[in-house]
Amino acid sequence: MILVTVGTQGPFDRLVRTVDAWAQQHPEWSCFAQIGAGEYEPTAMEFARTLDPNRFEELLQEARMVIAHAGMGTILKALELGKPVLVMPRRASLGEQRNEHQLATAEKLGGRGLVQVAMDEAELSERLAQIDTWVASKPIAESASPELLGALRAFFRQHLGEP
Repeated sequence: MILVTVGTQGPFDRLVRTVDAWAQQHPEWSCFAQIGAGEYEPTAMEFARTLDPNRFEELLQEARMVIAHAGMGTILKALELGKPVLVMPRRASLGEQRNEHQLATAEKLGGRGLVQVAMDEAELSERLAQIDTWVASKPIAESASPELLGALRAFFRQHLGEP
């Protein structure tokens, strides 16, 4: 099953419409989409507008791969589970976001090989055409390493003193 999610920040019909068009051509893939408050309703995917956190976690666990907006919560959870992730960032220039922070997120994580990135609908269609080749990165840890936490504690002690 492919989990498609647009998060809770608002509609993202460009993403949902593009994946739904692909799903119509590929009935061998089961897709479930969390679509938010968008106007477009998928015809080839099961969907829900919202999901409670427990149901989202269940679907994420079941998913073979994840297609999402470039929201950190979804990305981090999918990477913790070792799922291949394809993101398409919301664009402020298209009225989908307040600023272009999702572009920066996608570029940074894509550059590190943690996620695949599609900047627009055409690239999303191209990546979907190669779905059989998707592989997950090594799962990330659920929390920061003890070394990083120790370094942060030392920094704060040095600069802020003992609490």
